Amino acid sequence: MDQALTVKEVALLLQVDEKTVYRLTQKGDLPGFKVAGAWRFKRADMDAWVERQKTAVRTAFRGTPKDKKKERN
Repeated sequence: MDQALTVKEVALLLQVDEKTVYRLTQKGDLPGFKVAGAWRFKRADMDAWVERQKTAVRTAFRGTPKDKKKERN
């Protein structure tokens, strides 16, 4: 089974405040699950989430792809 991380561990991993981890999780932006009322996170899910964020940022900086511009016209 994959290692389960605590809110504190995820905050350290992402270099953010614990409140940010809670906020992102409660909004459904960060994948997590509760065990006995406490949030836990799979390490593989965190790694995948970081990769998706990196892809989203790269896409945002590139702008709208030419194919999508044609579809809107």
